[in-house]
Amino acid sequence: MILVWMLAGLGLVILLLAGDALVKGAVNLSLRVGIPALIVSLTIVAFGTSAPELLIALNAVLEHKPGLALGNVVGSNTANILLVLGMPALIAGLHTSQCDSRKTYLFMIGSSVLFIAMAFRGVFDALSGAVLLAALTYVLGDAFRDAQRHRRACAAATDDPEDVEGADPDMPWWQIFVFLALGLIGLPLGADLLVDNASIIARQYGVSDSVIGLTLVALGTSLPELATTVMAALRRQADVALGNVIGSNMFNLLAIIGIASLVGPIPVEREFLEFDLWVMLSASLLLVPFVFLKRDIGKTWGIALTTLYVIYIVVVLS
Repeated sequence: MILVWMLAGLGLVILLLAGDALVKGAVNLSLRVGIPALIVSLTIVAFGTSAPELLIALNAVLEHKPGLALGNVVGSNTANILLVLGMPALIAGLHTSQCDSRKTYLFMIGSSVLFIAMAFRGVFDALSGAVLLAALTYVLGDAFRDAQRHRRACAAATDDPEDVEGADPDMPWWQIFVFLALGLIGLPLGADLLVDNASIIARQYGVSDSVIGLTLVALGTSLPELATTVMAALRRQADVALGNVIGSNMFNLLAIIGIASLVGPIPVEREFLEFDLWVMLSASLLLVPFVFLKRDIGKTWGIALTTLYVIYIVVVLS
């Protein structure tokens, strides 16, 4: 058990270091190519931090444990809002008042509503997967068009390029790609180490596999987002932090379940329709004041969001 605890700790360290590397790479990439950090975080960072959910979802469906895949995604999305934004706000605060994420946030809400509507069909099958992946294609296409417009505007402007705190405009391309590679490889590796060994610890204390899947696995696969967001908050990169959460939630709903449902059907249990899906949507709606009213997520809000997540976990365990 000592080795198990050590490996779990190693996984956490890898997560933190990989999160820092991914933020550095994404921010500097956005500066070099003239793309806003928010858009980069909605694509590269979001996909990288959602990699553990994809790996677990595919493995769960192939091993005929589809409930684990669905529970992981829904639980991770709830954790992303309440914990992944709450904890960094407790530590350093998130200056989200400076971010314009209204359109991407509406895309996330739309993705959540579409996901819930598909869930009420009773199963995520190949048709559901096709619909979800089509919606993801539209979102990514819109982000690409925004990036193109931003680059043209920067080329036509006489002002200096976007000033992103903590970025190095002279960072060579090879170093940027090294940071991105370390982040994209380290995040799923660290999450895998932490989740696997934490599951062993949980079983040692008599916790059932179903409870582990709904709570520990969902929490574990949200740790990459948490690591990335904490580092972004410490570097005062609120656009990366908020974009990471919004992008990761959209990837979880549209890409993770979209791809997994093409591999095999994912039945939707009644508890998801009656409770968990609505908690996920309600947590997402809590971001309205920060997105539309331009408010910062301060320490008070950090306490509130984190407390709500603890209450949610207690209810699920009960």
